[in-house]
Amino acid sequence: MTATTRPLRSVLYIPGSKPRALEKARGLACDAVIFDLEDAVSPDEKVAARETLAEALATGGYGARMRVVRINGLDTEWGADDARAAAAMKPDAILLPKVGSPADLEALTEIVGDVPLWAMMETPGAMLNAAAIAGHRQLQAMVMGTNDLAKDLQTRFRPDRLPLITGLGLCLLAAKAHGVAIIDGVYNAFKDDDGLRAECDQGRDMGFDGKTLIHPAQLEIANAAFTPSEEEAALARRQIDAYEEAQAAGQGVAVVDGKIVENLHVATARETLAKLAAIAAMSPEPSP
Repeated sequence: MTATTRPLRSVLYIPGSKPRALEKARGLACDAVIFDLEDAVSPDEKVAARETLAEALATGGYGARMRVVRINGLDTEWGADDARAAAAMKPDAILLPKVGSPADLEALTEIVGDVPLWAMMETPGAMLNAAAIAGHRQLQAMVMGTNDLAKDLQTRFRPDRLPLITGLGLCLLAAKAHGVAIIDGVYNAFKDDDGLRAECDQGRDMGFDGKTLIHPAQLEIANAAFTPSEEEAALARRQIDAYEEAQAAGQGVAVVDGKIVENLHVATARETLAKLAAIAAMSPEPSP
C-alpha cells in the first residue's frame, strides 16, 4: 500500500525522546505514528532524542503502523542533523515542519535523498502555496498544523473551525488534485470526547483521510470516524450490484433507494470497500 491508499485514520504524535512512550506505541491501535523530534522535545534533549528514536526504530515492533519522523526545521540548529539521522533510521516518511514552498521540500531531498516526504501545513504562506507543495515529486502526505495556523491568523477558537476553513479547504483541494494523503490537525482537549468526535466527523465529511492525535485516548474515536460504517459498506455493495445488473441489461444507470446510481457512484462505492479491505489487512480486528 502507498501513503495514499493505506489507512491513515489515526496518526499519533509520540515524543522521540521518551523510551516509555516509544515502547507503548508498539501496542496502540493507530494507523501511523509521528515520532516527534520537534515540538515534543526540549532543546536540551534534541541531540539525545535522535539516538533514542534510532534505537527504538531499529528494534522494530511497530507492525503495520506507518512510521514517520518529524524533524526540526532546516532553519534551526538541529534540522540538518535531524534529517541525516532520520534518513538513516529508514522510516516510511520524514515530516518537515512549517513547509512554505516546494523549495523547502527540495532542500530536504538534498540531504535525505529519495525518502518519501510529508509536509506540515501550518502557516498562511503554506495555505497560499498548497497546490505547488502538493505537487512535489516526493510528497506523500500533507499534515494540517492547525494550532500554529490559528496563532498566525490570530483567530478565536470556534467549535465549527470557521476561521480555519479556508486554509483547510485549500490544502484539501491541493492534496486531492495531486493524489497525496491529507491529515487533519489535532484536537487539543484530549478529555473532551464529544468535541473530538464532532471535529473528526467534520474532517471526514470534508474529505480528510484521518486525524493527527496527541493522546492515545483519542484513538478509538478517530478510528471509528474515519472507518466506513456498516451502513456505508452495505450501500456500496448494493450500488455495485445494482449497477452491474443494469449494465448487463444494457442500461447506463441503476436506481438504489430511489436514487440514481451512475459510474461515478460506483467508483466511490468501490473506494469505500477498498478502504475497508485495507483496514482489515492492517488489523486482526474485523471491519464493518
